[in-house]
Amino acid sequence: MSSIYDFLSGNLATVFGYQLSYLEFFAVIASFIGVALGITGKRITWPWWALSSALYGVLFMQWELFASAALQIVFIIAAVMGWFGWEPSGAKPGAIKNRQRALILISIILATLALAPILKSMGAASTYIDAILFFGSLSAQILMVYEKYENWSLWLIVDAGYTALYASQKLLFTSLLYAAFTVLAAMGWSKWYAAHRSAIRSL
Repeated sequence: MSSIYDFLSGNLATVFGYQLSYLEFFAVIASFIGVALGITGKRITWPWWALSSALYGVLFMQWELFASAALQIVFIIAAVMGWFGWEPSGAKPGAIKNRQRALILISIILATLALAPILKSMGAASTYIDAILFFGSLSAQILMVYEKYENWSLWLIVDAGYTALYASQKLLFTSLLYAAFTVLAAMGWSKWYAAHRSAIRSL
């Protein structure tokens, strides 16, 4: 296992002074495929989410982004739930109520205020920002597992935040990936919302 870890941690290429490891490269590719498949609502998205989460879990530990690293464990669990929860034909987008939206927002804020000081005591590279993005991602992932189209609007906000966070940490390729995720999230919201509205009209 150590030899595999050493290989993945090795330098694949140097681009404009940035050292891109095999680990980051494979994580970026797997993540992009997983999100792109998620837009289509295909169940095959979940194995790709699990793979990319495993790779990014290791990568974030190397970067001392502990909340982001812990989030990958949640993503892997969610990927298993999504695989068995979605029908073989794929997701059937639904909606949540306004009261539930408000509860999600309040929960994210309160949980962030509780986690950030813990991250600070651990010497994390980021505290409040990493914490709020952690809980935003967690909420978005749960909504995606339960096939709610609002997951994409939440992903859009979270991905934009992660783009700024990783750029501030000089993580070039991952920040570019999350910039692409922000665009994909907007596309996902449009597609899933249209599918939801179409299903309502057909009733």
